[in-house]
Amino acid sequence: MLSRVAESVYWMARYLERAEDTARLISVNSHLLLDFPKATRLGWSSLVTITSSDEVFDKYYTERDEESVLSFFCGDRRYSGSIVSSLAAARENLRTTRDVMPQRIWEEVNQLFLAISHQVEAGITPRNRDAFLNRVIRSCETVNGMIEGTLSYTQVRTFLQLGRSIERADMTTRIIDVRSENLLPRTPEEMTPFETLQWVSVLKSLTGFQMYRQHVRLRVRGPDVLRFLLQDVRFPRAVACTLTQVCAELSQLPGHVRALAAAQNCLAHITSADIPLLSSEPDQLHQYIDQLQIDFLDLHDAVVDTWFTLLHEKEIVAQLAQTQTQN
Repeated sequence: MLSRVAESVYWMARYLERAEDTARLISVNSHLLLDFPKATRLGWSSLVTITSSDEVFDKYYTERDEESVLSFFCGDRRYSGSIVSSLAAARENLRTTRDVMPQRIWEEVNQLFLAISHQVEAGITPRNRDAFLNRVIRSCETVNGMIEGTLSYTQVRTFLQLGRSIERADMTTRIIDVRSENLLPRTPEEMTPFETLQWVSVLKSLTGFQMYRQHVRLRVRGPDVLRFLLQDVRFPRAVACTLTQVCAELSQLPGHVRALAAAQNCLAHITSADIPLLSSEPDQLHQYIDQLQIDFLDLHDAVVDTWFTLLHEKEIVAQLAQTQTQN
């Protein structure tokens, strides 16, 4: 498998997952604001922080109000993480690999991109927002369903799963980090009247509320939510589950030593997390998540260096050698 094909498939999966997760974040935040009194300290600024987009947002916008944040995340092509930009990047990477991907997947992504591109301005208004965001989420889910049902178990699927799982783990930790900053009590006695509702919103951001109730069988509490989203190995969006998937996929690839070691290091940090400490000390949780983000970056770099950069260089050398032989 050519390195450029593997890289395109990897990034296609990451961008598609990013578009879906961004739509979920916006949808849940919109609903949460409706449930809280106006005096409650909630708003749209946290979404900018979740995605580490403060610098680029502040470059183009002066206020972090609803209209600006929605425009930025949904349709601003200057921001590579917006829904439209993510779908455009997923579409372009898919276009260049159409010979290894089922035709229906290309058709679905292409139709979604074209529809969203024309609907984004009207779609972010309060009246149309739910339908707009649900279209993105359901179409991405449809593509994932097509992948599960029609894509053969080859290296194409392996790199696709890698991209999707790494992006998913990254977004889950970002949601936990920023949401928990205002949710975790500074002292054991300090509780907010809407704490349960806020933690429910964290679960719903990841479509994990029902699975939490099934697996944990307890009322929604911060420490239990943290344990579920970090360490559960059955819920597909839990970090431990996604990293377990990454390790399984990496073990199937040649030359996987560095990348697999990086993935196992990430997983070890997750499974050894001191949940009682993290749930009682917001500063400790923030530092812990920061380290996880560094670990994920190391994992991504290992994948890129092993199969995209180094392999591409070897392909070029092989092509040059073949050309010289022919001459």
